[in-house]
Amino acid sequence: MERSEVSELKMAMVSEFLGQLTLSYGTEVEPIFPTVVAYRDFDPISDAARLDAAMRTKGVDEQSIIDILTRRSYEQRREIAFEYERLAKKDLQTALKGALSGSLEALMLGLMKSPAQYDALELKAAMKGLGTDEETLIEIVCSRNNRELVDIQKVYRDLFKKDLEKDVAGDTSGDFANLLLALVQTKRDEPSNVVDYEKIDNDAKSLYDAGVNRKGTDVAVWISILTQRSVAHLQRVFERYKSYSPYDLKESIRKEVKGDLEKSFLTLVECLENKQTYFADRLNEAMKGKSAKDKVVTRILVSRCQVDLMKIRREFKKRHGRSLYRAISVRTVPAEKHHNNNTLINPHL
Repeated sequence: MERSEVSELKMAMVSEFLGQLTLSYGTEVEPIFPTVVAYRDFDPISDAARLDAAMRTKGVDEQSIIDILTRRSYEQRREIAFEYERLAKKDLQTALKGALSGSLEALMLGLMKSPAQYDALELKAAMKGLGTDEETLIEIVCSRNNRELVDIQKVYRDLFKKDLEKDVAGDTSGDFANLLLALVQTKRDEPSNVVDYEKIDNDAKSLYDAGVNRKGTDVAVWISILTQRSVAHLQRVFERYKSYSPYDLKESIRKEVKGDLEKSFLTLVECLENKQTYFADRLNEAMKGKSAKDKVVTRILVSRCQVDLMKIRREFKKRHGRSLYRAISVRTVPAEKHHNNNTLINPHL
């Protein structure tokens, strides 16, 4: 087989993996939030044996690896890993590293992590060495809820023997650092059945007075309100804000602050308004043009496939006029391969 043909085949397999994460499997009713669910007829011993055979095959049977690992929940993959180690006398992740390479290796290893483990590793990588990947920090910290952030911090401490808060403080500065640290401290109010209209009005006016209604911006007020109030409360605040300001809150942010702080505030507000819409738009942006960001696409799909990818998928189609499955397939696979890989494009999604 020519090198170009091998490369195209690899691209097709990676595309198929990403596409499979946007589908749901099994005979159960389609879930409301996740797209990867527990497999009903689960047999970890059989799956472990199939994986072992796939990695022993000359050239590696990558399709079998994809089929198994993308159709099992994280808990089931842990059971498979346990049985694999008993069978093959070596760690499954180590075996996957040896058998796979490039994007497919990164994808499979990511899927072997829990959402909290995956996020912790991504955050550590974003702060490793010289320079900081602010985009990744913003995406993860500004989009996770209190429970998710608590889990991430625990895993981060277990993995790296360091506090996430200290690492974020060491790698960022100024108001940008203050915003991220306020989120990491997880002081956001829990949802309440009581609607406090006076507090909603006060918060809306405070946001206006701290920004558009004065010279300079009192960023501390914005940080306090946006990181401590419940999501439902803030959604009402955003609506009330329009009665004070000639601009909505996102327009106000663009006028008042710049750089990483602007990106952080915008991401936070977008996630508070509709987290799935934020991820749908981020995926669409990441797949545009020649500068497509495969790492961003992979991170969102892997980290959200057991959380809310079903809703993200629906938002993507509503906002961008095509299925996420199709968008990934068209972007990552050469056009001449489409007819030979019918599983990459599902017109019903």
